[in-house]
Amino acid sequence: MASSGGFRRSGLNLLGLSRLLDQAFTTKRACAVALLINSPGGSPVQSAMIASRIRDLARKNDLPVLSFVEDVAASGGYWLACAGDKIIANPASIIGSIGVVSAGFGFHQAIAKLGIDRRVYTAGESKAMLDPFLPEKDEDIAHLKTLQKEIHDQFIAMVKARRGTRLNASDKDLFSGAFWTGQKALELGLVDRLGDIRPVLQEQFGDKVNIRLMSFKKSLFGLKSGQMGIDRSDQMVDAALLKLEERLERMRYGL
Repeated sequence: MASSGGFRRSGLNLLGLSRLLDQAFTTKRACAVALLINSPGGSPVQSAMIASRIRDLARKNDLPVLSFVEDVAASGGYWLACAGDKIIANPASIIGSIGVVSAGFGFHQAIAKLGIDRRVYTAGESKAMLDPFLPEKDEDIAHLKTLQKEIHDQFIAMVKARRGTRLNASDKDLFSGAFWTGQKALELGLVDRLGDIRPVLQEQFGDKVNIRLMSFKKSLFGLKSGQMGIDRSDQMVDAALLKLEERLERMRYGL
């Protein structure tokens, strides 16, 4: 099956992938499930849920899972790749970014210059925490960093559980949030080998292996059928913003 795009809003999520995953793991005479991954990441929750579902289906149907990385498997994309029993990447693929990031902008000085008052009323003193139109507070930043560390620790634990003794570098190097090419990732133990999907599958299962591609159906405008209609402007805008976010995220990796 093919997985591309980030894990944001209307991007990849367990709800949208469940049917495809079920089809992939229940295909008659299937000898393995291959994940074709091309994602800069996104929601750690969706990454974890999708990976967990893949492992559950693999155990239930007694099928090996091979993760093939195209351009990028970074952050949540690498989390998903770890659902595979083996990870195969191109030498130039971008791998890693095992970390957590939260980015935004502060607008309180800008609205002050424009003479705009920000009026926020809450029940709960932390309800407006990290509002971009209000000055930052040290205690809010500390709280955010605590959350990020908890999620980072979960990410690290998952990678260690899935990769085990194949990891070949210190925690400080592997889990700094840095990213590498597929060639370097092989040295670090983040991937198992280099290669492309068809020759690797032919090598493992024979030249006559039949590869069945499972992916989302597209509507008239190229949107995912069943997830977005073509007659609602708000959904069209949401899809455009999703593509923009994904493009900006890929630019972080020079893609």
